[in-house]
Amino acid sequence: MRKDYIVDASADTDEDEFVERYWTSVWDAADPSFKDIERIRRSNEFRVIKSYIEALPKRAKILDGGCGVGQWVLYLANLGFDVLGMDISRRTIDKLQNRFPENQFLCGDIRKIDSHDNAFDAMYSWGVFEHFESGPEDCITEAFRVLKPGGSLFVSVPFDNFRQSILGAFAKGEAATRNHRFYQYRFTRAELKIQLSRVGFEVKSIRPIHKRQGILRSLHHEVKMPYHWFLTRGLSVALTPFLPSSWFSHMILAIAKKPA
Repeated sequence: MRKDYIVDASADTDEDEFVERYWTSVWDAADPSFKDIERIRRSNEFRVIKSYIEALPKRAKILDGGCGVGQWVLYLANLGFDVLGMDISRRTIDKLQNRFPENQFLCGDIRKIDSHDNAFDAMYSWGVFEHFESGPEDCITEAFRVLKPGGSLFVSVPFDNFRQSILGAFAKGEAATRNHRFYQYRFTRAELKIQLSRVGFEVKSIRPIHKRQGILRSLHHEVKMPYHWFLTRGLSVALTPFLPSSWFSHMILAIAKKPA
């Protein structure tokens, strides 16, 4: 696993406090709309897990581990599932509970889920397991505990793809300052499979996703093309069908089963 760091003025604060503060600021800048909710069915994540979601029983209990502004909770609840959205940001959860009182939201840490064993038919978590410096094992162990036997886990993490690995191998090390703190891990497919299998999951597949986003990031960071340029975004769309996922995809998505 490869570590990424972020510049933070309060780098000496507790990790839990930093994670909550950071993601509260991110979610404060976001606002769920019905347009965002309808986009979910066209997202990379939903296309990968669609057949598993459709195979779940009616009123299946699903946990969203790191729900953010709640679009996935609202979308899956509209499909008839019993969905609980959980996030570490108290302010975000309070807003969701007030705005969508008919849906279920809970403030909590996915490493210490407030639920009994074998409670959920499925759990998904997009871009969360990588944000704890102790590693993803506590998150995976809790997911295993709260899933029913035969339950499915869908999890995405940043991809340490071939391009990133090569750039990392030849990058000049920068001196860390007091303002640098851990932000996330990036994983190869083999590393993520080992982490899931070690806890007891049967790993069904691990697929690269968000290739266009990875190409866009490459154009910005390596070619120095600004994100907001029409040319940058147009070029990322044009290149996506031709460039390999193993070199450019930004994330990987794992599908794993708790043994029945």
